[in-house]
Amino acid sequence: MKVEKEHVLFHGGSEPVLSPEIRTTRYTKDFGYGFYCTRFEGQARKWCHRKSVAGFITSYVYIQNADLNVKIFKENDEWLDFVADCRKGKLHEYDIVEGPMADDQIWDFVDDYLDGNISREEFWSIAKFRHPTHQISFHTDSALQSLKYVSHMEVRRDE
Repeated sequence: MKVEKEHVLFHGGSEPVLSPEIRTTRYTKDFGYGFYCTRFEGQARKWCHRKSVAGFITSYVYIQNADLNVKIFKENDEWLDFVADCRKGKLHEYDIVEGPMADDQIWDFVDDYLDGNISREEFWSIAKFRHPTHQISFHTDSALQSLKYVSHMEVRRDE
C-alpha cells in the first residue's frame, strides 16, 4: 500500500462516530450512499444542527491511499452530471469521491435541472456557491480504513 498524505477531516451528526460505516438507505446525497466528511469544521457543525440543537463533531485523520479509486471534482459539468446521476440512485465505482457540496440553495437548482425546469447553462448562471464547500465521501470498506478516529466534541447551536 502506497501512502501519500494525511489530512484532518470532520463529520457532523447527532452522535459521535468512532467507527464510521457506509449508509445504504438513501440515494439522495450528492455522491450517493457512503460516509461523509469535510475539511471544514464549521461545515461539520452545520451538519450537526440540521435536525437538533445539539450534535457531535467527530474528527479523523484521513490517510490517502493511492491504491483506492478516488474521484475529485471541481465545480463543473462533470460534477453536475455526477451529482444528478447519484441523486437518481445511479451507483458508481469509486471508493472515495471528493468535491463541492450542493447546499440548500444549490440543491434546489440541481432539482430544477433534474426535473428539466432549467437547462445546464441556466443552472450555471444562477448556481453560485456562496462560500467554500467541501465534502468527501467514503463508499467502500477499504476506503473507510483510510480514516483514523481522533476525537469528538459535543456542540450546541448557540455556541
